[in-house]
Amino acid sequence: MRSFLLSTGLLVGSIVGAGIFSLPYVFLKSGFLAGIIYLSVLGVCTFLIHLMYADIIVRTSETHHRFPGYAKIYLGEKSGQLAGIIVFLANFLTLTVYLILSISFFNLISPQFPLYYKFLIFWLLGSLTIFLKIEKAAFFEILTTSLTLAVIFAVFLAGYFYGLPAVNSPSIALNDLALPFSPTLFSLLGLGAIPALLVYFREKKLPFNKIKRVLLVSTLVVIIAYLLFILGISRLSGTVSEDAVSGLIGNISPAILFFLGIFGVVSLLDSYMSVAFDVEKTMHYEWRLPKWLSKSFVVFLPPALYFLGFQNFLASIGVVGGILFSLWGIMTILVWKKASANSSPNQIVSKIPDTVIYFLLTVFTAGIVYEIIYALA
Repeated sequence: MRSFLLSTGLLVGSIVGAGIFSLPYVFLKSGFLAGIIYLSVLGVCTFLIHLMYADIIVRTSETHHRFPGYAKIYLGEKSGQLAGIIVFLANFLTLTVYLILSISFFNLISPQFPLYYKFLIFWLLGSLTIFLKIEKAAFFEILTTSLTLAVIFAVFLAGYFYGLPAVNSPSIALNDLALPFSPTLFSLLGLGAIPALLVYFREKKLPFNKIKRVLLVSTLVVIIAYLLFILGISRLSGTVSEDAVSGLIGNISPAILFFLGIFGVVSLLDSYMSVAFDVEKTMHYEWRLPKWLSKSFVVFLPPALYFLGFQNFLASIGVVGGILFSLWGIMTILVWKKASANSSPNQIVSKIPDTVIYFLLTVFTAGIVYEIIYALA
């Protein structure tokens, strides 16, 4: 039970990050029913993608790879290079999104504190997490995940008992029907945490067939937590803002704002650690960079991107979730199809119906097309 809780906490904590704060706004714009459909369908999709990635790792004898390495092994050199570009951009833009949002939460904790001090504090704390070992990281994840889920539940209760009347929203708004795709996918996909999860399983000599349960329970916990958070924020906000928290100021007590700010910072640090750990290992193992250089990239590139102009929260999530994560999902499917062509003594899943594969490919392709059209409009 201890190992199950730690591994589940590792994955849940890695998934629940900046994306959760975009969901109340896009659910309001698209309609609550439409949002629930997206959350359910993409929840199933991301569970299957996580399962495929875990299966790819288990089937492969070389255990130090990250996704670009697996793409190279099963699809060839050029595919490995393409996967490296996708993962590099997705991870570093994700870290930049965390930096963008961290300022909003420090505003709840201490509005008078200078902006760049808030930025500096989060950046330093987030950068330090890449020096944790996986065992310490797992304990850190379970602690921060517990706090995160507790605060989400508190937000829901506060909204239910003390909130304003629910914000008026149609069940489905056709004009914004596709809006939730990118933020929801961004909020649910946690591919970067899967290698760390497998490392934990190997270190603890846990049976790989238990990974399915960890992935399933983690997905369900995340979906329920998101729904509670969305319901709570929709009742606590006079106007639901794009980052979910700016609209709370002036509507709820400073004490609740303070605790919500703490939750936001802890949740972001949790996910920042997971992404930073994965991208650092990717550059070290796949690109053969020295550890000091790969860690330097992780520490200094995200703030550089921020100061170069990547400061729009929702637009950044759209690019990462709608395009880069969708491409990552498609490549995961292609790699798994190749890896699973031959039976292996080490495997988690032996077969997934072709209809399911085609459905996943259609969902991710449609997301890419929509996001490109939306960006060009």
